[in-house]
Amino acid sequence: MKFTKALIKGKFVKRYKRFFADVKVNKSIITAHCPNTGSMMGLLNENNDAWVSRNDDPKRKLKFTLEILKSKNNLVGVNTHLANKLVLEGLRNNNFIEFKNLESIQTEVFYNKETRFDFLVSKKSKKTFIEVKNVTLIRDNKNSEFPDAITTRGSKHIKTLIEATKKGYKCYVLFLVQISNCRYFKIAKDIDKEYYENYKIAKKSGVNFIAYNCKIGSKEIKIDKKVKIIDE
Repeated sequence: MKFTKALIKGKFVKRYKRFFADVKVNKSIITAHCPNTGSMMGLLNENNDAWVSRNDDPKRKLKFTLEILKSKNNLVGVNTHLANKLVLEGLRNNNFIEFKNLESIQTEVFYNKETRFDFLVSKKSKKTFIEVKNVTLIRDNKNSEFPDAITTRGSKHIKTLIEATKKGYKCYVLFLVQISNCRYFKIAKDIDKEYYENYKIAKKSGVNFIAYNCKIGSKEIKIDKKVKIIDE
């Protein structure tokens, strides 16, 4: 996915009130929207390189959006709003080994009254639910991890995917690793033990878990390669 305009580079100053981030560009401090509800563990060190996009829509209160941070020599895409857009582009372009030449791609599909999944795709009458999880956590410069905080919503999704599998759907959790140069992925069981336990139960129940990383730059972010999931 190409950015409308090349991103603006600066230095990260601080994040506050959850959705605000100050970034130093040249000699000025700008306030950018921070489109990430997670903890952003390990990314919020002062003076980290940061990239923001600019939108001059008069209806917007903040003209800038935080898009990328640099941590441990890796570029990390922090805009969670882009995750489903990147996956949709990847599905249409046959970037995923598991989802080639699809006949139908639907977004934000309700499975029941309480739960909707990011995608429902079909091929030869086989329907598949895909739930996307955006990954930004890297702690050892080698393994990407999810989640970066306790996620009751994530556990709920896994349990519902188990139910959908029993009803004949094929189900996937797709971990979108928005971290450059990352080759491995694992569940951060020390952060959310319940999510890890649900993950293990779901695997045995037939839910599929896959991870793909991204190529990240100031002009474009796009799906790159499948990443190996390490079980510990």
